[in-house]
Amino acid sequence: MKGVAEEKDKQQEEELNEEKTSQAPEDTDKKDGGEAPSGETADAAEESAAGQTKEEEREDKEDKKEKKKKEKADKKQDALKERIDQLEDRVKRQMAEFENFRKRTDKEKTMMFETGAKSVIEKILPVVDNFERGLAAVPAEEKGGAFVQGMEMIYKQLMTELENMEVKPIPAVGEEFNPDFHNAVMQVESEELESGMIAQELQKGYTYRDSVVRHSMVAVVS
Repeated sequence: MKGVAEEKDKQQEEELNEEKTSQAPEDTDKKDGGEAPSGETADAAEESAAGQTKEEEREDKEDKKEKKKKEKADKKQDALKERIDQLEDRVKRQMAEFENFRKRTDKEKTMMFETGAKSVIEKILPVVDNFERGLAAVPAEEKGGAFVQGMEMIYKQLMTELENMEVKPIPAVGEEFNPDFHNAVMQVESEELESGMIAQELQKGYTYRDSVVRHSMVAVVS
């Protein structure tokens, strides 16, 4: 009887060991594959949210930094453009002033030259008058002489040079009186010419380019 009891106890012990062995993997599976504790899940979620928030804050800071940098660059560019515009405007003004100065200087030089030329021409005209009076007083029988011919050649040369300088005599006899070119010193009667026409030239007048050097002294039909 005692052997049977021991054998029965041994069999029961083996069954208990088998049950424990079969339950152990299940417990391990439950520990390994079972749901994580709720506290750990909440912590992981908070850490994930915190990490995402920090990333967003970092991106926002970078965006603001880039925006400020761009605004600063734009302001610098605008200031540079404004400065360039001011310098261009100043250069244009100075060029315009220089061009006006150049034109004014050229005009003054031309006026000074013409004034000097007119002054010289005025001094030469009495010499021309004397040549004309002297040639007009030569008797007809002496006009073929060498001396008279020499005087005529000098007179023609002088008049040619004056013409090259754009000095021209003012038309008078037979022309209508014009106070811009003629100076009436007397009135005469004439059956051939109408009233206001020039009948006689007492002294020849001349123009230099577009200006009068000396007015013609004339007699006008009344």
